[in-house]
Amino acid sequence: MIEPVSLGTWPTPLEPAPRLAARLGLAELWFKRDDLNGLGGGGNKIRKLQYTCAEALASGADTVVTSGAPQSNHARLTAAAAARLGLSCVLVLDGPPVEDRRGNLVLDELAGAEIVWADGRPREEVLAAEAEKRSAHVIPFGGSSPTSVQGYVDCGRELRAQVPDIDAAEVVVAVGSGGTMAGLVRELGAERVIGVDCGARPDPRATVSGLLGDGTDPADLRIDGSQVGAGYGTLTENVRAALATTARDEGIYLDPTYTGRAMAALLSGSAPHGDRVVFLHSGGLPGLFGHPQI
Repeated sequence: MIEPVSLGTWPTPLEPAPRLAARLGLAELWFKRDDLNGLGGGGNKIRKLQYTCAEALASGADTVVTSGAPQSNHARLTAAAAARLGLSCVLVLDGPPVEDRRGNLVLDELAGAEIVWADGRPREEVLAAEAEKRSAHVIPFGGSSPTSVQGYVDCGRELRAQVPDIDAAEVVVAVGSGGTMAGLVRELGAERVIGVDCGARPDPRATVSGLLGDGTDPADLRIDGSQVGAGYGTLTENVRAALATTARDEGIYLDPTYTGRAMAALLSGSAPHGDRVVFLHSGGLPGLFGHPQI
């Protein structure tokens, strides 16, 4: 296993949420604040980038290239990590060029990233061409790879130290590119982790199982698919309500694509759970300011 570079502030805080716990009928609810881990506005991608950027440095590359949606949190944090490490950064983003720069796009540019718009071309083809042209190190979509899964093994170990009797609690996490859930499952077990699908991948169970690479049966993974709505990047009324409820009960802001969906699953009861829950706050707040439906 490659030695990670240090990009964040660890361990991240664990905070009780008693008002929201009472609303949900839980004995205990904690927020694992991975939105407060330091670099570039915070978020779960930093734990993964500590490993993927270490790979980039070990390869001798002076440029990293990755891909995502226009409001990608992973793109924002890759740009910030590259800036911290003295690397150049190229972001291949879906769709045509966007003139109205908001949310994560503002932060991408502030960090000095070069943005290349796929503009109707297959994103992965554009990514491969940009990487070849620049001899760049490719960081995968969402930063999720068998190596970067270790970032959320690290998080699971933090939770073991922070949560009394963690094996009697369940961890709820949004599932995008799959690496966050995979790492938590590796450390805490599939029975302890509840994923909420955000629509980023067509088969989230197969994605998470593939990242684990240990023969875990996709059917054994606890993944709730009820909050996808019209698809990744769209805002449902359940998510809108979850954003408001969490802010008004606990003063905590969620994002409309990931954590909002995870909280919507808790509030709607679509993701069965016990009475002790840890909610993994994976960040994403800048995306709230760039979402077209907010």
